[in-house]
Amino acid sequence: MVTWLTTREARAAGLIGFFFLLSLSHPGDALPATDKAAATLLVKDALTVPGRSTTIEARLSTAGPWTTAGIGGEPMELLVEDKVVATGMTGGDGRVFLSHRSNVQGALPIRVRVGKSSRVLPVEGRANLVVWEQRNPLVAVELAALMEQPPAPPPIPLIGTTLDSGWKPMPNAAEELAKLTQFYYRVIYVVLLPSSGADGFRAANQTREWLSAHQFPPGYVLVSPPGGDALGEKLDELRAEGWKTLKVGIGRSTAFVEAFLNRRLQAVMVPEPSGEAPAKARVAKDWKELRKKL
Repeated sequence: MVTWLTTREARAAGLIGFFFLLSLSHPGDALPATDKAAATLLVKDALTVPGRSTTIEARLSTAGPWTTAGIGGEPMELLVEDKVVATGMTGGDGRVFLSHRSNVQGALPIRVRVGKSSRVLPVEGRANLVVWEQRNPLVAVELAALMEQPPAPPPIPLIGTTLDSGWKPMPNAAEELAKLTQFYYRVIYVVLLPSSGADGFRAANQTREWLSAHQFPPGYVLVSPPGGDALGEKLDELRAEGWKTLKVGIGRSTAFVEAFLNRRLQAVMVPEPSGEAPAKARVAKDWKELRKKL
């Protein structure tokens, strides 16, 4: 999960441009045609336990470089293992909510696509349906803690840039996280949005693609709104839903770490901050050292 930092922290981490890139890239865009409109279809991850029905949220919107608008009244299909398991209709804001129950554990790839439509070109979006036992230990990882400090972003981001345009993983991060999750932890990747107008669907989609491209272990991508204790409230919601084994957070920013410490949960900062770390936070100078701090 990407965390929004203070001005000083953001400058140090060099992460501001990342969120601009999230809002400019358009995965899933369809090609234009004269009789049907091109559209973008984005899907958020869903988290559940075996045998419990959960809701998958998707959004169909116009495909534009700067602004988008929801497309309502379109038939949608949810596919698991290439089989249609649920259908629905987009509302006026372009969103659709599709329910599914699975007994298969793990991060299951799912697809949502437009059904038979006279107005919209065929398009689909992908995400993960994450099915875990609630007794499994969980670790939350801030996306910023997985990234090297990138080169300074240009004043105006270029159209067509992607997360791989300067956003490289921290050395050993993927390998060390894979070791943590191989036999013990399940991982939740946390993305902290920069502002109330930021696109959570696009942030989740781009994060998932970046993690996959750099061979991070599969997990649940959680998008947190900005402001105040928004991340802390997300943690409270997870625990209220039964995910009480989430007791460790690995982050880069003070905001992320304090959300855990304020709930008497363990927090590890990585890499070592240039300034003072919050009281009671553990600090790892790099990912090679991280497992010693857990």
